[in-house]
Amino acid sequence: MQSRRQFLISTAGAAGTVTLLPYAAMAAGHLANEFKTPGGMITVHPVSHASFVMETPVGVIYVDPVGEASAYGDFPEPDLILITHEHGDHYNAETLAALVGEETQLISNPAVYEMMPEDLQGKTMQIANGEMSQMEGVQIDAIPAYNTTEERLNFHPQGRDNGYVLSFDGFRVYISGDTEDIPEMRELEDIDLAFVCMNLPFTMDVNAAASAVSEFQPTYVYPYHYRGRDGGTQDPEEFASLVEGVEVKLGAWYE
Repeated sequence: MQSRRQFLISTAGAAGTVTLLPYAAMAAGHLANEFKTPGGMITVHPVSHASFVMETPVGVIYVDPVGEASAYGDFPEPDLILITHEHGDHYNAETLAALVGEETQLISNPAVYEMMPEDLQGKTMQIANGEMSQMEGVQIDAIPAYNTTEERLNFHPQGRDNGYVLSFDGFRVYISGDTEDIPEMRELEDIDLAFVCMNLPFTMDVNAAASAVSEFQPTYVYPYHYRGRDGGTQDPEEFASLVEGVEVKLGAWYE
């Protein structure tokens, strides 16, 4: 019989315990990739657009889960949910209410926290750009995610939304959230796995995304969040052809 592993997640003034439910198989019906780390395997399951699930040595992590809760039915209950910002393709209170379990913890930016219903607030830790949360086995840093092009500033103003860097034992994951090609992304170091957005008019085009990734040089990168508006959808295969020195993973984000 497998033992239940517990991990502790804490920020200044808040703490809680979360339980990892053991399971053996990857969720059926979702394309997955496995990444070997010193602490164990990390398995990535793209769900849709900006939503994905990671099986990690310290727990099951959902990122920006939205849409029908049934889309997550093949996955174990989340131990941790990360929310980058308030837009409907990243945050939905009804979806969260359907997915959270008794022991699930959430982390969000302050703007999302303020709009949450009380019951979700009680399970959520808010961290802003430059702040971090420490969990047994992983450090979670909130980093900036924002627009820089004048006509896009209203989508993601500087200082409001989060990207995240998750530092596991010997393995670092970057989740861009919605951002343009910003200095804080180009200055990232020692990233093993990155999730980088690209769509117009909301974030950046394929050239900017590829240029930034080629500079901060993660080992692997998923282009995600690449369907846009008014012809603003970006081509992940073109992104792969432009990126230099990085292995590109093409997930089934829209199937």
